[in-house]
Amino acid sequence: MPQLDPAPWFTVLVFSWLLFLTVLPPKILSHTSPNEPNTLSTQKPQPEPWNWPWF
Repeated sequence: MPQLDPAPWFTVLVFSWLLFLTVLPPKILSHTSPNEPNTLSTQKPQPEPWNWPWF
């Protein structure tokens, strides 16, 4: 039964994983997010008093 012979399939498996592990990660990591996180300020915003024109 030739499909049980691991010799040709093991090399295909190894070369495909080498391709995935060497070519794809740099391509994926080169993409940047369009929404970069901003640093938060340490000062708390001062609340503004409400203006109630009907009261």
